[in-house]
Amino acid sequence: MKRNIFHKMVARIAAKGMLNFLSDENYLKIVYWARMGRKLNLSSPKRYTEKIQWLKLNNRKPEYTIMVDKYLVKKYVADIIGEEYIIPTLGVWDRFEDIDFSSLPQQFVLKCTHDSGGLVICKDKKILDIEQAKVKINKSLSKNYYKAGREWPYKDVKPRIIAETYMEDNEDGELRDYKFFAFDGEVKALFIATDRGRKDTETKFDFFDENFNHLEFTNGHPNSDILPHKPKNFEKMKQLAAILSKGIPHARIDFYEVDEKVLFGEITFSHWSGMVPFEPDKWDYNFGEWINIKQLQ
Repeated sequence: MKRNIFHKMVARIAAKGMLNFLSDENYLKIVYWARMGRKLNLSSPKRYTEKIQWLKLNNRKPEYTIMVDKYLVKKYVADIIGEEYIIPTLGVWDRFEDIDFSSLPQQFVLKCTHDSGGLVICKDKKILDIEQAKVKINKSLSKNYYKAGREWPYKDVKPRIIAETYMEDNEDGELRDYKFFAFDGEVKALFIATDRGRKDTETKFDFFDENFNHLEFTNGHPNSDILPHKPKNFEKMKQLAAILSKGIPHARIDFYEVDEKVLFGEITFSHWSGMVPFEPDKWDYNFGEWINIKQLQ
């Protein structure tokens, strides 16, 4: 979808926080128009991207704040599906300066509890650039993730740093995400992210239906030249995603598969914040049909 220069200018202004004074509804209308190139329909939304914006404004349960907090969500999920699906936490801190690196193993992952992207992967502590890690983590700590997309669940998440056990699947040589689109206890689709973090190539997204048939569209990233294989625990992950999404109009439930073991990743209520087009466009409507907002109206 082509956007003119004015649309792009408005999107850049919003990204810099210059529209933070606006109400959530007005902000979303302007930013949706700037990023998607069309007017946001909140009175009778049909598209997936429109319904995501509608849910941001009209579906605000207190437990959602816990569910998007990368530290607190672990207990929440463990209480529902079991501790065996949780990646161990090595520590949690308010400030980077409080981290005792001598107590951490040779391999670990640092991330922030309140955002997306504040990630430091340490495969060998002996060569970790701590100053560079500090800059990245502190930059993420300073971000107000709620203001960027007005995703209400993040509004009251306390910015903290957590360290987790480093995970990598021996078969794939990377930690692949299996991200399930679930709608009140029913999984309809998923996508697999590959080639993440590689400097020589772009991240790939491949979408599949609930029976693992490849879906011919893109959303944010291109498809892979070689389709990723079906995870061995596909049905188990589907089952767990259905359980965790019960009673929620829509949530994306992410899992990893590490050496045939299922591990929980995170819960997201607004995939891409509902601000990235589907190509071809019909898939915006297809995904939108799966979100039932009538019960909330």
